[in-house]
Order: sequence, then C-alpha cells, then structure tokens
Amino acid sequence: MKANLDVLPLNSWIDTNGKPLIIAGPCSAETEEQVTETVTRIAKEGYAHVIRAGVWKPRTRPGSFEGMGEAALPWLAAVKKETGLPIAVEVATPQHIELALKYGIDILWIGARTTVNPFNVQDLADALKGVDVPVLIKNPVNPDLALWVGAFERIAGAGIKKMAAIHRGFSNAQETKYRNSPMWQLAVELKTLFPQLPIIGDPSHMAGKRAYLYEIAQRALDLNYDGLIIESHRSPDDAWSDASQQLTPEALGEMLRELEVRKASYGEDFQSELDKLRQKIDNIDRELLEVLAARMAVVEKLGEYKRDNNVAVLQLDRWKQVHNSRAEQGKKLNLYPEMVEELFKLIHMESIRKQTEVMNQQPA
Repeated sequence: MKANLDVLPLNSWIDTNGKPLIIAGPCSAETEEQVTETVTRIAKEGYAHVIRAGVWKPRTRPGSFEGMGEAALPWLAAVKKETGLPIAVEVATPQHIELALKYGIDILWIGARTTVNPFNVQDLADALKGVDVPVLIKNPVNPDLALWVGAFERIAGAGIKKMAAIHRGFSNAQETKYRNSPMWQLAVELKTLFPQLPIIGDPSHMAGKRAYLYEIAQRALDLNYDGLIIESHRSPDDAWSDASQQLTPEALGEMLRELEVRKASYGEDFQSELDKLRQKIDNIDRELLEVLAARMAVVEKLGEYKRDNNVAVLQLDRWKQVHNSRAEQGKKLNLYPEMVEELFKLIHMESIRKQTEVMNQQPA
C-alpha cells in the first residue's frame, strides 16, 4: 500500500514537555456537576494535557444513553476556562463539527463507527475545509488498515495537517480477554506507512475492564506510542456509559505514575549490541521461512494424494487436532497460546489454499 500524508509533528500543536500525551476524562459528559468535579480532580492530579468527554455517543442499539449533545458543550467550555486545559470531543456529523467549534472545542476525534464508513468520513472532511483544528482518527471497528489509511487521506485532503491516530482495538468475532482485540501489528503497520503520524493508545476501549488497563497502557508505551487516551470518572461505577473501564482521577494518576516510558533513542554501544541481536533474529527468520517452505512442499504432496483419492481438502477433525496440539506445544515452549493459535490459523488457511490449487490441477 503506497500512501503519503503531510502531517505536522505532535509537539508543534500541543506542548507535553517531552512526555507522552495524556488525554483523560469521562466517557460521557452526563451532568454539569459530574463534568466539573471529574475535570477539576484530573487537573489537580496534574497528568493530563487534554480533557476528553463524549457529547454525542453512537451506541450499538437505540435506547442506550446517547449523550447530552449540545447541552454539554457549555459545561466543557466552562471547565476549559477554569483549568486552562484544551478539550477534545468525538464528532460524527458535519453539524457536530459546527457546534464543537462554536463552543471552542480544541481537538476533534472521529470514532471507530464513523471511520468504517468512507461516506461519513468524506462528509466530515468537507465540513473541515478551511478549518485549522487537530483531528484524531480512531481505527475502524473491523481490522481494515486500508479504511484507516483512507480516513487520514480524506481528512488530509481537507487541508488538515494536525492529525494523529487513536488505536482503540478491533471488535472480536469471539469472546476474548479484552473488549477489543489490540491487534498491535496493524498499528505498527500504520506507523510503518506514516512514520511521522503520532499514534495514541486507547487502553480503555481495548481493555473494557479496569483490571487490564495498566498492561495495555504499558504495552502501548513499550511500542513507543506518542500518548494515551484514557477514560476517567468521578465515580466510575455510577457512570452512564462504559462504567467498567473507567478509573477515578486519582486511580488514573496512580496508574500513570507506575508506567515506564521507554527511551526513543540510544547510544553507539547500545546500537552495536542491538545490531548483533537483530542479525541473529534475521538468521532465525530465514530458517523459519525455510521450514515453512518445507512444510508447504509436504502440504502440496498431501493435496495431490487427496486429489488422486477424491478426498475433500478440509478435514475438520484433523484441523481441531492441529489447533489444540500446537497451542499446547507452544505453551510448553513459553510461547503465548494466542500467538500460536493465530499463527497456525494463517498456516492452515494457506495450506487449504495450496491444496485447493493442487486439487484443480490435472495429474502429471
């Protein structure tokens, strides 16, 4: 995928004093009192560079709390004036953009349910023409890198240069530990395409539960993310939306202080040792590819044998055996079972493709 973006550095539009950007605030702006108390307590802790709050809440089903709308914007304008902290809100329609800018909102973000629809993103891009405002774009709900890239290209086409990605994870087809699967490799691939594009981790929406926030936030910082956006509420258990993933302002401050921020640069001695270790990895990767090639050669012969004996390619009992045994073998080798399972799913799909290809060839 070839792409190019003209993106300004994060530190050109927000001052974090060299630290990772921290965006914090309630999932939803519920009442003026709740917004004021939550933001005041966050400001007192001193870790936040930006306050976030949901004003329009796109929910999966009607009947859920869908935000206070325009009524909440004066509350945010008031806490901005009181604390001096810039405010960020999610926008999903051109009208949202118009209202947010009318009330002095500083940063806009586009949510996962909007990013997934190019028509909606283009409507927002058209509404942003001639406007100088930072725009953060969450990954689409489904793991489609092209959709994410396309959203940036559309917003950039409107002349917006202050942009950043929010990695909030991807919807699960099956129940897993996290609310949304991180799929870190997609965010890394986005960063590879656009090295200058800031990436902000969203532990709240990946975790779905307070217990997992720290491990996901640390993982994001380990990957040299530029910041975190985390939900905080004065009384999380009483929140009108996403109660289980929010922290009190004080608990969030405690968690952030425990996180380790890794060095982005290193000296010559470190680089020399790093190069040696990377060379070893390169050699092992070469061996891995050779082993995979040898495996596929056997798979091809298996496909020929099935073809000659008129046997179907997909054998579910065999796949279940492979799936379970490989995960168990990987566990004994101190490999994450989830990684082994995903790896062998890919290998299995490639094996099916190869055998299907062989099935449709005439015997020599």
